[in-house]
Amino acid sequence: MKQCKKEDARKHIEAVIKIENEGVAVDPAIFKDLDYENTYLEQIRARFDWNFKNYVESKIPASFHFSSSNFFSPLYWNDKSELSIRKRGDKFYLVQGSGDAVDVIDEIVFDKKPKFYNMKTSDGKDMSRIVQAASSRVDITYSNECSLKDKGLDCKFCNINATKDRFGQLDKIEWKTPTQIAEAITAAYKYDNFHGFNLTGGFIPERREVEYYIDVIEAVQDVSGLTPEEIRGMACIGAPQDLSVIDKYKEAGYTNIATNMEVWDEDVFRYICPGKIQFGGDHNHWVRALKHEVEVFGKGNVRSLFVGGLETKERVIEGIEELSSYGVIAQPCIWKPCIGSALEGHRSPETQWHQDLLDKTFSILKKNGFTYEQYYYGLGCTNVIGNYFKLDGQWMPWEEKVEFV
Repeated sequence: MKQCKKEDARKHIEAVIKIENEGVAVDPAIFKDLDYENTYLEQIRARFDWNFKNYVESKIPASFHFSSSNFFSPLYWNDKSELSIRKRGDKFYLVQGSGDAVDVIDEIVFDKKPKFYNMKTSDGKDMSRIVQAASSRVDITYSNECSLKDKGLDCKFCNINATKDRFGQLDKIEWKTPTQIAEAITAAYKYDNFHGFNLTGGFIPERREVEYYIDVIEAVQDVSGLTPEEIRGMACIGAPQDLSVIDKYKEAGYTNIATNMEVWDEDVFRYICPGKIQFGGDHNHWVRALKHEVEVFGKGNVRSLFVGGLETKERVIEGIEELSSYGVIAQPCIWKPCIGSALEGHRSPETQWHQDLLDKTFSILKKNGFTYEQYYYGLGCTNVIGNYFKLDGQWMPWEEKVEFV
């Protein structure tokens, strides 16, 4: 087992938060020799584009791990960031500063391309365009558009429709059938040792998610031959008006569920997420939905995300405290004023603001008894708090453990 100093591991967590909030500068030319065909995982903008500038000239790695801590980080490109990636020989390093006066944070290793990415479904579709690797879990965006756009009710921080307009055809992202999803998930589990999946997407017309989600989980069970506990499927849904609908997801075979409130303050929620209000109910109804999800799925099997930076830190913490006390794994993600969103051109709070919010969130989750295993199946290790759990000594059995000294 490799060892890493705790002080270095904390610097890695700080760097990940900075990348989430400010991106990382890199000359894409240094990636020209990377073998994306067989070896490295490339960015596929299936749902959102998190880069800080539009870039389509060549491929960019999707993510990396720190060599000494094994902590995960996404790669969001921003040529104005204080952080940058440098190449020395055949190795890559994350550094801070400019010119020769740089502080080397750690060697980084780009994540590898899974075997199933070079496989096709029975109807000839590239599996990499159906299911995307998210470290050791997979994500499926069943629809890369949201019907709220046509009604003028988009969430103001979201760029799912803009991402489809810019990258849908380029990245070959289309609507997925349940059979395509089932075949890709089965291959990911069988050939690449993936664990768990997250099914999500924009609002679809007439709120017909439940029928589609049930078709997907039944297809996954049929094609894979695995039990629900072996599959560990998460359904990410909007709050249904009829809360009994939630029971149907559990009965169909999902073991986890997510209903992302995004914003806790009622007035801000109404302004930022008008479509969620109109089709999912007000603040109190979303809370009732989450509480019912805990009753059905159990503590630690329900998730809700907030977009950290859209309201005061105190309000976000209030929401995390309350939802966590009900058994919901609640946490903020770092708001990036995405290209194509209504808030493009705005500024997210300073990185230290987000650092403090995430520190406090981890303390709340620990206080309420949540484990890394519960967090993993709710969010995977692609969210920064997964690194907090690892620093705390919690790892999933298939992860390469590190001893922090």
